[in-house]
Amino acid sequence: MSTFFSGMGLGASLIIAIGAQNAFVLTQGLKKNHHISIALVCALCDAILIFLGVAGLGSLIAASPFWTNLMAWGGAVFLFWYGYKSFKSLFSDHSLKEDSAIGRGRTGIIGLTLAITLLNPHVYLDTVVLLGSISAQYEESQRMHFAMGAILSSFLWFFTISLGAAYLSQYLARPLTWKVIDGLTACIMWFIAITLVL
Repeated sequence: MSTFFSGMGLGASLIIAIGAQNAFVLTQGLKKNHHISIALVCALCDAILIFLGVAGLGSLIAASPFWTNLMAWGGAVFLFWYGYKSFKSLFSDHSLKEDSAIGRGRTGIIGLTLAITLLNPHVYLDTVVLLGSISAQYEESQRMHFAMGAILSSFLWFFTISLGAAYLSQYLARPLTWKVIDGLTACIMWFIAITLVL
């Protein structure tokens, strides 16, 4: 059980940090735009990547300059684009009312969620490389307990922020609030993109 809780604590410390994925989950939760599906996709992606990391994929990625550079530049381009879209919406007249929550369909929003999750190299660094490397210090029989603890943290976190944002949206249904959220989202996306390039 101590290995399980170690994985849970470390997983939480990596996942809770504000990043592109968390900003996206919060934004869509406030819109109530397929937020349950988004939380599930994010948590399942984390689960798969954590399993791959514990299985030893992290060391392979870290040792390949080609893949690390490809992920960094690809992720930076995507995050710059998404940040631009958030910044552009600052100048539109919108709010968090019920009718503004109607966005793209479920398939489209799941595709966008997968893009934000899988095109961001920080996701691989946290789940595959870091968690995978740390799990290597445990005996092989304990590594799965470590992975399960980290995966539980991911599920708890994404569903908490998604459902919490959806609940709070009724208190935040003001155009100014939404403009602040858009501005913060754009800044987070651009900051992460710049760190990837540098």
